[in-house]
Amino acid sequence: MTEDLEQRVANAAQGITPQTKPDERRRYLGSLRERVLVRMNNQEINNPDLTKTFLAHLDDYQGYTILVNGNIADNGFLGKLEGQASQKNIPFTLVNNETAKTGPEDSAVLVVAKEAINKPRIEIGQVYPPEFPTEKLPEPKKKPGFFSRLFHKE
Repeated sequence: MTEDLEQRVANAAQGITPQTKPDERRRYLGSLRERVLVRMNNQEINNPDLTKTFLAHLDDYQGYTILVNGNIADNGFLGKLEGQASQKNIPFTLVNNETAKTGPEDSAVLVVAKEAINKPRIEIGQVYPPEFPTEKLPEPKKKPGFFSRLFHKE
């Protein structure tokens, strides 16, 4: 315990402040899980349906900031995202530091708040689930009523 206290005093003297939840910050492009509204990983940005859904809900992100992993290859989605976010005055930041990893499950795009919002579901497929296709069912055939059978001549 005294070693921890001595380390804290030494860090404070050098102006080093310890970072809270460093593993979580590495996973969420420098932000914290509690601040994330929507997350897309590096694999999901190659899915046209998910990227279309993300861009369709861009108005929902007013008042938030979009963090974009700057180390991923642009497939056209990031260019569209940056253009549309600029038009709608939604701030975005390209993150190019050690937190921007390129693995398939690493974060590619995050929508984050300045304060904690603690959403239980943040993955794009959970926040905006895909709509099921609607099939029009055939009209049920009506049985002839009593009077129609009585007066119907064949």
